[in-house]
Amino acid sequence: MVKDHLHPELEVLGAVLTLFDRRVKVAHDVIKDVREHFPGKVFDTVIPRNIRLAEAPSYGKNIFEYDDESQGAQTYQAFAVEVHNVVHELINQQTPQT
Repeated sequence: MVKDHLHPELEVLGAVLTLFDRRVKVAHDVIKDVREHFPGKVFDTVIPRNIRLAEAPSYGKNIFEYDDESQGAQTYQAFAVEVHNVVHELINQQTPQT
């Protein structure tokens, strides 16, 4: 709707899957279904359900301020690197070669 009505040039970079619990079979099924339904539009990094991620907002902090060594923080860092790489690749594709 945003693209159709407000910003026709808008492109979705991708979707990030969060609150993943590897112990739950349906979580694996959801990831598989989302990737199949939106091929090429889902980031590889999957953010797990993590107690430290849940606690951080209660202390008014982001995960890097609260516990930058936690699995949640490390996964968000990996996601940031992935986004950076995708954006860098897109910029390189759009830049004319000399």
